[in-house]
Amino acid sequence: MLDDTLELKGRTARFDADTPLLGALPELDSLAVAWLIQGLEGRFGIQINDDCVDAEAFATVGTLTARVRDWLQKN
Repeated sequence: MLDDTLELKGRTARFDADTPLLGALPELDSLAVAWLIQGLEGRFGIQINDDCVDAEAFATVGTLTARVRDWLQKN
């Protein structure tokens, strides 16, 4: 989803849990975060409240993965 939304052209194949995202990827700006949230909601059929979204969630691939798991469990 990161690769498609941010149009990274396969760069995510080299990402691991420690790969920094927010602040490290110029493609990941506030608009891209909104697109990712919409994509996650659509793909998983969940509702993500704005108060659950913060910069920490998008710090690394690992923090984003953990937050998505949390969102899935809450829905």
